[in-house]
Amino acid sequence: MTRERLYLFDTTLRDGAQTNGVDFTVHDKQVIAAMLDDLGIDYVEGGYPGANPSDTEFFSAKPKFNHATFTAFGMTRRPGRSASNDPGIAALLEAKADAICYVAKAWDYHVRVALETTLEENLASIRDSVAAAKARGREVLVDCEHFFDGYKANPDYALACARTAYEAGARWVVLCDTNGGSMPYEIEAIVRAVVPHVPGDHLGIHAHNDTEQAVANSLAAVRAGVRQVQGSLNGLGERCGNANLCSIIPTLKLKKEFSDSLDIGVSEQRLATLLQVSRTLDDMLNRVPNRHAPYVGDSAFVTKAGIHASALLKEPATYEHVRPESVGNNRKLLVSDQAGRSNVLAELERAGIAVEKDDPRLTRLLDEVKEREAAGYSYESADASFALLARRVLGRVPEYFRVEQFDVNVEQRHNALGHRVTVAMAVVKVNVAGEMLISAAEGNGPVNALDVALRKDLGKYQKYIDGLKLIDYRVRILNGGTEAVTRVLIESEDENGDRWITIGVSPNIIDASFQALMDSVVYKLVKEGAPA
Repeated sequence: MTRERLYLFDTTLRDGAQTNGVDFTVHDKQVIAAMLDDLGIDYVEGGYPGANPSDTEFFSAKPKFNHATFTAFGMTRRPGRSASNDPGIAALLEAKADAICYVAKAWDYHVRVALETTLEENLASIRDSVAAAKARGREVLVDCEHFFDGYKANPDYALACARTAYEAGARWVVLCDTNGGSMPYEIEAIVRAVVPHVPGDHLGIHAHNDTEQAVANSLAAVRAGVRQVQGSLNGLGERCGNANLCSIIPTLKLKKEFSDSLDIGVSEQRLATLLQVSRTLDDMLNRVPNRHAPYVGDSAFVTKAGIHASALLKEPATYEHVRPESVGNNRKLLVSDQAGRSNVLAELERAGIAVEKDDPRLTRLLDEVKEREAAGYSYESADASFALLARRVLGRVPEYFRVEQFDVNVEQRHNALGHRVTVAMAVVKVNVAGEMLISAAEGNGPVNALDVALRKDLGKYQKYIDGLKLIDYRVRILNGGTEAVTRVLIESEDENGDRWITIGVSPNIIDASFQALMDSVVYKLVKEGAPA
């Protein structure tokens, strides 16, 4: 059966750049645009040329895409001006882009209040702007801003805006749920009402996530007939964000309701890189990935309950709606105080630790996990620390080195410029095969100083940890009062991009941190097969 083409439009670099705390450099945009093209996205919206220097620079040269259409974003001509005498239109036409996406008001309320013009003039602005871009050989898209709110207030006028754009020659008329407040049933009903006026293969959807339904609204629009979906990686965007393409893409690709009749530009091979794409963006923005994100989150294919784990080991489809490998993720059975033998066996297998199912040490390991979790440890969040605990119970962790002593000092002083600064210094004394090594380091804080000092000189093991770095540090106070117990989770990464999490628990935050740091270093040595 011939499948109908559905096009994907990414607005990470434009709408996503409006996320609080996100600021792309030109180099960031170049890297992300290339990654989106490689993934198989059909349209990459690069930004708003003329609005700021970085966007203008980005559009001074066209990226070398293999697949995607490079798209510039801007407003239709201003009321009272001609298209040839509008600086915004001029910047769009001068940009090195394959397509132009105009934003146009489709809610009569906004036309009167925001644009302060007549409804007729707004339609003329849409018509003239589309004509100007087409005259320069550009593919044209028109984002009908506030379309769904506008339709509910004045359906005739909202339809007139969409129809005007289509009749003027726009390749795509995009219906925008700009305030993000529409419900899926409303989206589906309204799109069905638009299709007789603008064919579905010329309609797109742009949904915001203010009711946590942007993905559902986008899929509802697809069911109703739109054939372009706009969104962003990891759901970036102003306020609560945009429709998350990291959820939309695998749903369109893996769910038969859509995949049987629709084809997207993302191949199965590229879909398997989706987790990597999601993580790469978070890394560039220095954001901690959402562990609970569908498909690409660390917890997306995690099972904690023992009875579920037992079923998963027999048949993964019992508790997984898709194969985790299809999006580059992996299955994980957590070890916790709720876990049974099935979880422990599965996690040991994932960690590459061979053990017989009837090994009596498994019971001892499970008891040890439950005792330590009662004391505040959380191995469901610390895979590397669990692997080390398991190896120790099974007698398989060499004593590579022994920390004889460490000291941390924090002082406030004036630096050479006369500025008052707070400086942390750590000294660590390590015994490596009888050789005493002492390292000292300064850091931004006591944990950073300890981390640097510990990894500064490990003698014959130094070459194994040179690429190791701490990328995230999380602290939780487990109980109140002056004798509070502290849990520290540290996420580490090595030169190969592999990541793992270790844990420490203590009434002393420095001690808890040092436990987690030690586990991270030892885990790296075990992972590399360093000789004892």
